[in-house]
Amino acid sequence: MTLLDSYVRQVLAALLIAGSALGGIACRVVATPGVFYGSTTPPQRNILRYVNGDEPESLDPPVSSGQPEARIYMALFQGLVDYDPKSLNPIPALAERWDVNNDSSEFVFHLRHGARWSNGDPITAQDFVYSIRRALAPQFASKNAYLAYAITYAEAFNEKAVFAVDPATGQFVSEQDVASPAQPAGIALSQKPLGPAGSEYDAGAVGPHGDPDVKPQAGAETAFHQFMHSPPRLTLPSDEAKRNKLIASDPALKTALQGKQFVEVEDKDIGVEAVDDYTVRFSLSEPAPYFSGLVAHQLFRLTPRKIIEQFGDQWTAPEHIVTCGPFKLKAWLPYNELVVERDPVYWDAANVHLDEIHFFVSTDAPTSMNLYKVGEADVVLNHTVPNAWLDTIRSKKDYMDGAEAAIVYITMNVTKPPLNDVRVRRAFNMAIDKINYAKSRRITKPLSAFTPAGIFVGYPQPKGEDFNPEQARKLLGEAGFPVAAKSGGGFECKSFPVGQVEFTFNSNSSNKAMAEFMQAQWKQNLGVTVPLRSMEFKTFMNARAKLDYKGFAIGIWGADYMDPFTFLGLFTTTGGVNGTGWYDVKYVALLEEANRTLDHNQRYELLAKAEKYLLDAQPLIPVETTAVNFLKKPYVKGMYPNAASLYAWKFVSIERDSSKWDYGVPSLAE
Repeated sequence: MTLLDSYVRQVLAALLIAGSALGGIACRVVATPGVFYGSTTPPQRNILRYVNGDEPESLDPPVSSGQPEARIYMALFQGLVDYDPKSLNPIPALAERWDVNNDSSEFVFHLRHGARWSNGDPITAQDFVYSIRRALAPQFASKNAYLAYAITYAEAFNEKAVFAVDPATGQFVSEQDVASPAQPAGIALSQKPLGPAGSEYDAGAVGPHGDPDVKPQAGAETAFHQFMHSPPRLTLPSDEAKRNKLIASDPALKTALQGKQFVEVEDKDIGVEAVDDYTVRFSLSEPAPYFSGLVAHQLFRLTPRKIIEQFGDQWTAPEHIVTCGPFKLKAWLPYNELVVERDPVYWDAANVHLDEIHFFVSTDAPTSMNLYKVGEADVVLNHTVPNAWLDTIRSKKDYMDGAEAAIVYITMNVTKPPLNDVRVRRAFNMAIDKINYAKSRRITKPLSAFTPAGIFVGYPQPKGEDFNPEQARKLLGEAGFPVAAKSGGGFECKSFPVGQVEFTFNSNSSNKAMAEFMQAQWKQNLGVTVPLRSMEFKTFMNARAKLDYKGFAIGIWGADYMDPFTFLGLFTTTGGVNGTGWYDVKYVALLEEANRTLDHNQRYELLAKAEKYLLDAQPLIPVETTAVNFLKKPYVKGMYPNAASLYAWKFVSIERDSSKWDYGVPSLAE
């Protein structure tokens, strides 16, 4: 599509909106004859036109945590596994199969032969080692890095930690060396294999860094694998002042570290190994039953070392980019559209049905809806149908609805006053009538927990505090901000430092409506008028990740894999997608205990206990569990309203035989 085509498309949508406004129906839509909403003429070519939402932050897979980018990455890049188009469970991708040990602490992926980059270069296990090391590099500052922290020494490397080593013997100080009854060492990985014939391993024999770049014989035990199964090394902050303070506070630690030298944790220490050209082995520092599903995430998708080293930050430019997914980049018109085309060297190109996908940039729901209505778009982004249009749209056979593994919440910057006081945080939570908010939204459910309702079967989801404005005002008063009734009705809180808070959100019509609702609730129930601040999406994401906001910010999170930990794990580190600055070692320990538990039901109970601990600390305000809410032309096949709005594009096709169209929501049953 040319720039002129794009311009015409935008003008057409604008004229449709203007016409609606002149007719006095800016917030409603005239009923469309027939069973579908608008045009149902299939495109002449096998091209899918998809309204994707915000302008993508980057085409570099580890950079972004947003869904607009995730959907593009699923077209351009692959990982070891991909998401099943219906269930979102892991399915083979660049790995044709994988093995898991008995406590989910080691995963071995076997790559398919013949997979190639879009420039024809072969894909090997070394590409995965490079990509994961790069994604975790501290200087890269990936907001998603925390997702890989279960990998041995991944967190230590990402957080710039150091090991302690005896310069005379070359032996490293282990966690066991400084353990005491009050502070036990980490759980020994006793269920892992220790090496050939159960051999003992000398932790100092490998030297400071195991090196997965050395390619051993296929299937052989390696020095790096033995290193991974040696007693866990002690890791310490690289910052000397912080390290000295920690050492001074612990006599046993001080004794163990006397005369020791400190060496940086390097990327070669991370527990990912190329056993041979077609075998990738992950060693985890803790059991992670969800790991095989997690590696479908963009953080684990391949990036091309040769191209990155050649072009640096410009490697994703259209003239340089090399990809490995079913599609390759054809054109990128910033703030307009991104076009991908089928890659003929993709390993499964024969089963890719579309020739191109056009990802349209649009955050305005009426514009997107009108593009769809006139046939300029084939599918619109989830949550695009405006609430006021639902009575007309819901009856149409191309309306997609269903359960969604996603939540909307409000983050609070707990590192700055006044929200560093849990009483203040609880007050603002209890001052929101979430039931009425959900009713106004019409397709969502009020949420008091941090996991979505009704997604994880058998999970005993805990409950947070209900709407209670009287108790909210009492809590605010206890925190030093008394709320008084005004003579003319309502409340006022003159002492609250309004200048220290604001509600920050990324520019989107539905986000603005939510922010205005919260602002009105807090004014009505607490007497506090919180200013609103709108940002472009990628600016907002960076600001929230760096805690460069004051007060409140919108949070929207969809599952990266189908397990409660995909939500609860956001708060296992202070940075990145946490967005609050809240971190508690007890909370992290509860999650770790859950993931070490082999019994499924008991694990769920422990995860629920951790979630309740999170809710009591209140670094966030749960708002709603969302629902699938979008439109898809009946001739678009193989695209399902799954619980995370992530689509395996290789399975999508254009069907021109109307007898084979979707007349209703396609089944998610396997």
